Amino acid sequence: MSMVENLVIPDPEEKYPVETAWQMTYIRPTLTRSNIIVGDYSYFADADFDSHVTHHYDFLGDKLVIGKFCQIAKGVEFIMNGANHQMNCVSTYPFYIFGWNTNPPELSDLPIKGDTVVQNDVWIGQNSTILPGCNIADGAIVGANSTVASDVEPYTIVAGNPAKFVRRRFDNELTALLLELKWWDLPYKKVAEILPLLNNSKYSDLEYEKQEIQKLVEQLRNT
Repeated sequence: MSMVENLVIPDPEEKYPVETAWQMTYIRPTLTRSNIIVGDYSYFADADFDSHVTHHYDFLGDKLVIGKFCQIAKGVEFIMNGANHQMNCVSTYPFYIFGWNTNPPELSDLPIKGDTVVQNDVWIGQNSTILPGCNIADGAIVGANSTVASDVEPYTIVAGNPAKFVRRRFDNELTALLLELKWWDLPYKKVAEILPLLNNSKYSDLEYEKQEIQKLVEQLRNT
């Protein structure tokens, strides 16, 4: 930890940032694969994130990209494009893997859905599964035990198998302000300064919240 003008800025390079709960792991410092990209302060509620990203093969070229300040609960699984089988022929069985006299399919014959992207400040609940090619946008929440099979809009809550829209977290005005503010990209000193706003459990005074965020957005516009 370091102190900047009496503000505490945690070290994003610390693998196990919570002394009493070593299972809380900052993901980025623990990564061993170049095809997984994770931003600062995103954490996993377990010790080994890599093992929860499956069927992730370099030759397919897909990436798992996770932004900053994401909260990924224990038991979450990311299934990548390597799990998909060829579907444009009679059998989906991968004969070539088991030594049968046949060539592997061309990459163009496989249902590759592209990178899996989790943006910023996303909370993924325990034992959820994220399927290949999904984009979970900023500020979204995925309920526990969900299976995400399609894109999730910013600042929405989804849940179920397959995960379905439950509700929006905020109204359109506040959502737009937050997406313009992009607080996760601010200098970390500034993030520490605005924590009373980000962590305000009494934001039932929504107009006050909007006014304060509007001020921050205007400051950024003028810099």
